[in-house]
Amino acid sequence: MAKFTFNMPDVGEGVAEAEVVEWHVKVGDTVSEDQHLVDVMTDKATIDIESPVDGKVLEVAGEAGDVVSVGAMLLVIEVEGEVPDEVEEANEEANEEAAEAAPAPKDDEVEERIEVETSDASDADDAIEAEKTEPVRPEPVEGPGETVPPGASTGSARTEKVLATPAVRKRARDLGIDLAEVKPAEDGRVRHGDLDAFLSYGSGGGFAPAAAKRDDEELKVIGLRKRIAQNMAESKRNIPHFSYVEEVDVTDLEAMRADLNSARGDKPKLTMLPLMITAICKLIPRYPMINARFDDEAGIVTRHGAVHLGMATQTDKGLMVPVIRDAQSKNLWQLAREIGRLAEAARDGSAKSEELSGSTLTVTSLGPLGGVATTPVINRPEVAIIGPNRIIERPMYVPDGNGGERIEKRKLMNISISCDHRVVDGYDAASFIQELKKLVETPVLLLTD
Repeated sequence: MAKFTFNMPDVGEGVAEAEVVEWHVKVGDTVSEDQHLVDVMTDKATIDIESPVDGKVLEVAGEAGDVVSVGAMLLVIEVEGEVPDEVEEANEEANEEAAEAAPAPKDDEVEERIEVETSDASDADDAIEAEKTEPVRPEPVEGPGETVPPGASTGSARTEKVLATPAVRKRARDLGIDLAEVKPAEDGRVRHGDLDAFLSYGSGGGFAPAAAKRDDEELKVIGLRKRIAQNMAESKRNIPHFSYVEEVDVTDLEAMRADLNSARGDKPKLTMLPLMITAICKLIPRYPMINARFDDEAGIVTRHGAVHLGMATQTDKGLMVPVIRDAQSKNLWQLAREIGRLAEAARDGSAKSEELSGSTLTVTSLGPLGGVATTPVINRPEVAIIGPNRIIERPMYVPDGNGGERIEKRKLMNISISCDHRVVDGYDAASFIQELKKLVETPVLLLTD
């Protein structure tokens, strides 16, 4: 028998570490070559790690949420005989890459660690000394039907005179009821039936709870949720956001959408999103600063010719952004089909790495939940994100054709845009949205060159 230390393999160019998302084996399990061991997540994708050998798992590197560096121990597997040379070589390569990528600690960092360790040790000594000298606390005193906490007065406080079991007291406390106000049915002791009677006759006093009390719940932030948190924090920390919102009349656009859907045949049903994407793509050549990415470390803004449009999609695991490649080259029906395919792939976890990266501009929409207006967070390193909001019906003044006006029920929607103020000026963002408004309110223009 021999022990084989399986190190974290190279999982992508420029990737130095990966987060453990889910283990599929545990210590003591027997594994075979190519068996799925663990899911890990990098900045770019979630990756399945498979076993290079047959054997028995002796040790695993941490639990879900822990980060493992490339070249660091991932598992220890007990194997029979010798480990194949190619497996050992792959392990050694991962070790060499990790050693090259890891910077040597600075002298002041070493000194700081020594100081922290010394401080922790002295704190531990202080804690031990305090424990030795801490006085012994008196035990709780239990009386008939009630418990008096240590140090509490046993004098004439009103609530201490009421006889009730701890269960009744807890229920009354959760309901916000003063036991002194409850009249006991017999022998001066308040029972659950007395509380029920009090609630029945005194419910008008607001004693009925709004909801049952629930225990606190702690959830470890791991996987996609952790990645979302990191990306949002980086975006807000590094990008000076500004938002602009405009109201748009989509009555005619909705009417055109209904007409197109009524004659679509076997084509996918059109939603508002393909129409919005078409309008955006028509305007990008005149507003190239909107369809750009900013490498702030290199100080370079790249204005992209193609529109690789990110589509913010809510999944059970959190927000994902699948990418519609070359959106400017697709018609309405092609966009609708691609939107449906990518959204389904994101939700069922089958989306590929290349389908979840490389966007140049993002659209985010909550549909009927879109609210009056939104201030979406930019998908860094992009410089803009556009958010159509909820459609509402409202009476509006419209021309009556005779030089006057009449009141008519219209469908209205606000369009929000958030921009990186280092790259996009407020005037440019406002001009872009005003041009988008004209296109949306004259939808026939969407179907022309």
